[in-house]
Amino acid sequence: MRGTDIAAKGGRRLMGLLEKYKFVLLVLLAGILLLLLPTFEGGDGTGGAGGTDPPSELAFDLEGLEKKLSDTLSEVEGAGEVSVVLTVKASTRQVLAQDITSSQKEGAVDEGRTTVVVSKGSGREEAVPLQQIYPQFQGALVVCPGGSDPEVRLKLVEAVSALTGLGSDKISICKGK
Repeated sequence: MRGTDIAAKGGRRLMGLLEKYKFVLLVLLAGILLLLLPTFEGGDGTGGAGGTDPPSELAFDLEGLEKKLSDTLSEVEGAGEVSVVLTVKASTRQVLAQDITSSQKEGAVDEGRTTVVVSKGSGREEAVPLQQIYPQFQGALVVCPGGSDPEVRLKLVEAVSALTGLGSDKISICKGK
């Protein structure tokens, strides 16, 4: 009977510890499960290893936007073949997560900042982005054969303004060949 008393006492103690640390164990199990899940970042079968290019939804393609805008504005009646040039104030940038630590010694505050990084497996680490800031448009130039017609000019200015957020004073419409 003495052996069963020890086993019963140990079982109660184990149950007490499990009850006390159930949330810690739950977090650990969730972490282990997430580490075991495969990561599929790229469609090339490499799992995203070796690339530092930003994801495609975060990339800003100025030339592609100009081409798309040119093609669309060419559909405006009377405009003809349109060419668009856009200027931007700054390039695309990311605001990264930072861990800020501060300590106070003898009335002076010492503050330290470190960028938060996460492990992507296979020894890769990436910074944690908080926000993607796209460039703001600074101006637009539209060149087309119908650029001298006031009605076409108005339609083009309104279209470029609606698509870029630029005011009419930042959009120039010129007559082309």
